[in-house]
Amino acid sequence: MEANQVVELLRDRMRYDVMGRDNVIDLILVALLADGHILLEDFPGSGKTTLAKALGDSISENGVQENMSAFRRMQFTPDLLPGDITGVMVFDPEASQFYFRRGPIFTHIALVDEINRTSPKVQSALLESMGEKQVTIDNATYKLSDLFFVIATQNPLDAVGTYPLPIAQLDRFMFKIRMTNISREAELEVIKSWGRPRQKCNMPKVTVNDILDARKIVRNDVAVTDDVMECLVDIIRTIREDSRCLQGASTRSLVQAVPALQAYAFMNGQRYVSAKHIEDLAIPLFSHRLQLAPGTGDASVVVLDAVAKPLKKLSSKTIGR
Repeated sequence: MEANQVVELLRDRMRYDVMGRDNVIDLILVALLADGHILLEDFPGSGKTTLAKALGDSISENGVQENMSAFRRMQFTPDLLPGDITGVMVFDPEASQFYFRRGPIFTHIALVDEINRTSPKVQSALLESMGEKQVTIDNATYKLSDLFFVIATQNPLDAVGTYPLPIAQLDRFMFKIRMTNISREAELEVIKSWGRPRQKCNMPKVTVNDILDARKIVRNDVAVTDDVMECLVDIIRTIREDSRCLQGASTRSLVQAVPALQAYAFMNGQRYVSAKHIEDLAIPLFSHRLQLAPGTGDASVVVLDAVAKPLKKLSSKTIGR
């Protein structure tokens, strides 16, 4: 299947199930193509879980690895243990030996629901899997899916019973998306359709290999010039030097930014990364990675201030050619 077809099928299937979230759906698909992870934030009942399930339902079970599911949902709660996510060693009395029982993290698409409602110990259990696509149990390493994609949801930190995610955890997410209320028309459509029989989506699903092949095509076919890379580095260094930041964005954010920009350009029908693409993705790429000084406002403002000069410089170079 062509990469364009993969993107269109996923987009159409998700839009069929989720109303009024077209921009969020596009960012999720960018992260999927760029081999990143997504953190969705909003109050309960805003459709975060529905979005993730819509993506999971778009993946065909055909070609899924043995002992691996296409989609798994993990509900994070205060009493959860790391082994409930990664899996545990279980003793078999008949064989007189231990064997590894895989946890729900052994999947292609993982929905981590309400990630900030569990303890930091459990949150940390995701670090290795998100960074290296593997888990280590009792000195043995078990490989995860090559596709492995996490969509985590969280409620705002002022909600009761939440644990703020540490910077190291936040840095594993390519994007953090703050979802806003959908339009009046979309909300009307949601309540009108609620409870009525709705035809199941009959559009074809995509396979795991279709998505992996699309990732390779995007990486190889979308050009990223040295000027674009210099612009990204200048943005990060400007953020780090900002007096409003106690801790700026990491080098990992730059590494993740390149494939994200390639995927975004590809989805917009272009085969090169431009200043406009950087401008569009700067806030979801960088703002959640910053630790701000007390009294500082929104991190998005810091990012917007930092991108202005490097983007102007990049645009002038492009026009000069």
